[in-house]
Amino acid sequence: MNTTENPPDVLHAIIDPLCGWCYAAAPLFDAAAAAGFTIKLHAGGMLTGPRRKQIDNQWRDYVMPHDQRIAALTGQAFGENYYEGLLRDTSILLDSAPPIRALLAVAALGGDDLAYLHALQLGHYRDGKCASDENNLHLLAEKLGIDSAAFAREYATNEEALYQHIVASRALMNQLGAQGFPSVALETSEGHLKLINHSRFYGQPSKWLEYLKEQLS
Repeated sequence: MNTTENPPDVLHAIIDPLCGWCYAAAPLFDAAAAAGFTIKLHAGGMLTGPRRKQIDNQWRDYVMPHDQRIAALTGQAFGENYYEGLLRDTSILLDSAPPIRALLAVAALGGDDLAYLHALQLGHYRDGKCASDENNLHLLAEKLGIDSAAFAREYATNEEALYQHIVASRALMNQLGAQGFPSVALETSEGHLKLINHSRFYGQPSKWLEYLKEQLS
């Protein structure tokens, strides 16, 4: 019996769960996944350690024009609970580490980390439920059918895996010469990685798929 089917084409997505432009790219990643691509997530830890951000008026004024541009370009939802709730709550410390640990836990348990990322982004930007909040992260895992106790155990013990993952993701960015989040690389059948320009396809998933097919031909 012949089992030498072609392996799926792979897109490497260097992202951060708290990056608005990564939320802008979510429909592109979904379209590629639906077209048969494997999406490998590499979380770069944009707001970790000394780069964590306490929400204040300065932060709100900085992100809102970006968010409004993303909404206009892509149709991605930014809700009232985000603009007038989360972005006005100065008790919130935005930290990429908890959602990255949650993504790693979901993947380790055989879950769909891309679906989890998108649920987390919708919760944050549409519903105003902070993606750095551990309670929100655990509830999202449950909603996606991940066993609650297993998720809690995995999350509690993967701090070292988190730092190794961030270091590897940053190394990949350097290897590719990538600038910022998100960055996207296409893996060829020979295993070579090619940095590709996804940003001109925001809001145009069908043109994006045509472009990907061209890159593979």
